Amino acid sequence: MPRTSGSKSKKTVRPAKERVRAVLTELARLYPDAACTLDHKGPLQLVVATILSAQCTDERVNKVTPALFARFPRAIDYAEADIAELEEMIRSTGFFRNKAKSIKGLGAKLVEEHNSRVPQTLEELVKLPGVGRKTANVVLGDAFDTPGITVDTHVGRLSRRLGFTSQKDAVKAEFELMEIIPQPEWTTFSHRMILHGRKVCLSRKPKCGECTLAALCPSAEL
Repeated sequence: MPRTSGSKSKKTVRPAKERVRAVLTELARLYPDAACTLDHKGPLQLVVATILSAQCTDERVNKVTPALFARFPRAIDYAEADIAELEEMIRSTGFFRNKAKSIKGLGAKLVEEHNSRVPQTLEELVKLPGVGRKTANVVLGDAFDTPGITVDTHVGRLSRRLGFTSQKDAVKAEFELMEIIPQPEWTTFSHRMILHGRKVCLSRKPKCGECTLAALCPSAEL
């Protein structure tokens, strides 16, 4: 059946537990070592890199961050940074003015309210400049080993195609996914879906013919 994910009349039926488990098992087989692809050492570097990754590839971010992290190793360094210098260092990641403002504000908030440390709860993380639920879940999962579902464009797109959610709003999709994905697997699920989205389930031309999830996917073009 042709893929009709763009059809307004298509309804997404809540998936059976067996199908969800089968998808998770196959993703684990395909990407057993899936992990965060943003280069970082510690939570501060990760939160900054994740802010930079908005509307930008991880590959590009990883080219920018070595010099950035060397120049600004601590939260107070970001807080006291010259905004023009910061903007220039991250210019190639796009939206550099807004990102620089967020990162400088992040440093200031960490110094003023968190003893220069990145907080370890979602509630505190989302109060930081430039940090929404997506960034918070990345930091929780990869810096603090606290499971979180990161709904980026890949996770959202694949989840809709697989019939795991019908939501286009990332937060609403996150909450629906939290109901059907076992909590211990939230972080690895996100990483594996992102990798599958980059390699196989592409946005415009998904490679359904070579996708081993096709038999489980109601949107597959077979």
